[in-house]
Amino acid sequence: MRILLVDERLQQEAPQERRDRPGSTSWLWLAVAAVLLLFSNGATTLSLAAWLAPVFLLRFVRGQSLKLGLPLAYLLQVGAFALQFRGMVLIPGIGYYLFLVFWGLPLVLPYIVDRLIAHKLRGLAASLVFPTAWAVTEYVASYEPYGSWGSAAYSQYGNLALLQILSVTGLWGITFLLGWFAAVCNWLWEDGLESEHARKGACICFGTIACVMLLGGVRLAFFPPSSPTVRVASISARQVAPLPSAELISRIWQGNATSADKKDFRLWAAAIDNDLLARAEQEMQAGARIVFWAEINAEVLKEDEAGFVARGGDLAAKHHAYLGMALAVHNEGVTPSVENKLILIKPDGHVAWEYNKVRPVPGDLQILGDGKLRVLSTPYGRISSIVCFDGDFPRLLAQAGALKTDVLLDPSNDWRAIDPWHTQMASFRAIEQGVILIRQTSRGLSAAFDYQGHRSAAMDHFQTADYAMVSQVPTRGVRTVYSLLGDWFAWACLTALAVLTVLSLHSRSGINRRRP
Repeated sequence: MRILLVDERLQQEAPQERRDRPGSTSWLWLAVAAVLLLFSNGATTLSLAAWLAPVFLLRFVRGQSLKLGLPLAYLLQVGAFALQFRGMVLIPGIGYYLFLVFWGLPLVLPYIVDRLIAHKLRGLAASLVFPTAWAVTEYVASYEPYGSWGSAAYSQYGNLALLQILSVTGLWGITFLLGWFAAVCNWLWEDGLESEHARKGACICFGTIACVMLLGGVRLAFFPPSSPTVRVASISARQVAPLPSAELISRIWQGNATSADKKDFRLWAAAIDNDLLARAEQEMQAGARIVFWAEINAEVLKEDEAGFVARGGDLAAKHHAYLGMALAVHNEGVTPSVENKLILIKPDGHVAWEYNKVRPVPGDLQILGDGKLRVLSTPYGRISSIVCFDGDFPRLLAQAGALKTDVLLDPSNDWRAIDPWHTQMASFRAIEQGVILIRQTSRGLSAAFDYQGHRSAAMDHFQTADYAMVSQVPTRGVRTVYSLLGDWFAWACLTALAVLTVLSLHSRSGINRRRP
């Protein structure tokens, strides 16, 4: 009788439970996941690793107890993130480690949700828990101060056929596919290739991924940009004068400079600013109809701003071109004291608009803009702009699509650790909103992208001497599904996850799929 009871109990156990008891091969899957995670995002990304890493980490978490599996998965994710994004997070001292502790929570949350819910469901429904939880987690995390940084979707940069789905779902569609692939692979792993249901589920999942890439390829091949082009020149400041002391710069940026400080600062700033205007004129003479320079490359005191902008207006009128003046305007006696803005000058010499940066990097004290993008209709399309870190917030960029923007100027300022990663991230906004994006970056990669993600021009700050990029870009963008419907897919995932959670609460299938 005891033998029969033991045999019946073994038959009731799920296949995965029999294979991956604690202490068995699940530790091997943890080791494989640890290696793959190092290359699944960030500075040294291998796009295939981003597909495979969650397969093995999910296998480990499902094969271990809650008390052991989830804490280890959390520590692994935190450690991998620290290596993936090394040097990219500028938080000093203990604050950086507190940031890592906090950042690890959304990284492990999809695995927690899957561990608690998926085993209570069966078949295709169970396979949707992990991808919907992952997509929803990243969507919610994008509301945080770092926006979409860390999204797994960015690991697929360069796979243009796949990236065309951005124009429909935004980032969340790619994250969903990565997660669904991992969940279905685990379904096959648990039930075996002999399971008809698992094979059908795999056909649906892999077929969907193939269709997404096929349709993306069709879009690339048959619907390329075909509008007339315009010559755009973008430049970065050169060090044509010795830098002032760090103490003087600090007082200027804090808005408490002395008269002597202001005099010395004006001498230095005038050399930089004059050089920018002279080089902008050279580009206009060479045929550029739109010229702008990188973020905060021209610095002026508030009382000198009007005079400098007037000089830019005279230059634009002289050559009948559009001039984008990216300024750091220093105010006195206010905190924060710096305006980080782009002023667009029309060919008649008048100011079309000025746009103040909305999303400074956490820790940067700047006077914030009103959060509204501006647009100007020109013979070269409807021109709008953002400034650097603004480009990491898809909801802010939704305004570009709503305003029917064609050409989006993005003056930026990076540092070596995020070169070229930050510019690659920005290219996703071009596909999402159907715009041509030109990102001029001091201390980073400058590049121009069309609305399909093709890179038409590039310049790396650390591999050039003239700090100038000339791009011939289309003058017309397109209206995308994502620009019209916004984050509909993220909300669909949230709805699906809620339904799956309710179903799991009423399901008895978990009886035969017990977890350790």
